[in-house]
Amino acid sequence: MPGTRKDSDKGKSERGFAAMDEEKQKEIASKGGKAAHESGNAHEFTSEEAREAGRKGGKAAHESGNAHEFTSDEAREAGRKGGKAAHESGNAHQFDSEEAREAGRKGGKATQDSSRSQKLEEDDEDEESSGRGRQGRPSPQ
Repeated sequence: MPGTRKDSDKGKSERGFAAMDEEKQKEIASKGGKAAHESGNAHEFTSEEAREAGRKGGKAAHESGNAHEFTSDEAREAGRKGGKAAHESGNAHQFDSEEAREAGRKGGKATQDSSRSQKLEEDDEDEESSGRGRQGRPSPQ
C-alpha cells in the first residue's frame, strides 16, 4: 500500500514499484510471470522443491496464526480431490498388498481411537450438564 513502510525501511522514500498500490504491483508481477513462462525462463520447481516451499509456507503461516484450520469435512474433500487428480494424471501411489493392509490397520485404529475419545467427551458433557460427576456422584462445585 502506498505510504506504508516496514520498520526496517524507515528513512527510505518509496519510489517506482514500491510506491505503486498493491493491485498495480500484482498486475505487473503477473505479467512478468506469464512472460517468463512463455519465453522458457521461468523456474520450474521439482516436486521436492515444491514440497519444501509448501512446508516452509505452512510452518510460517501456523507460527503467525494465519494458517487455515481445516474441518474434518474440508480435509476429507481436499484429500478426495487430490487423490482423484493423482489417479487421473497417473501420479497416484500404487499400494502393494502389504502397504494396503498396513494403511487399513492404521486407519481402522485411528477411527476406533477417535470414536472412543469422542464418546468419552460426550459422556463428560452429559455428566457436567446433569450436575453429576463420574459414577453418578454429584460433581464438586
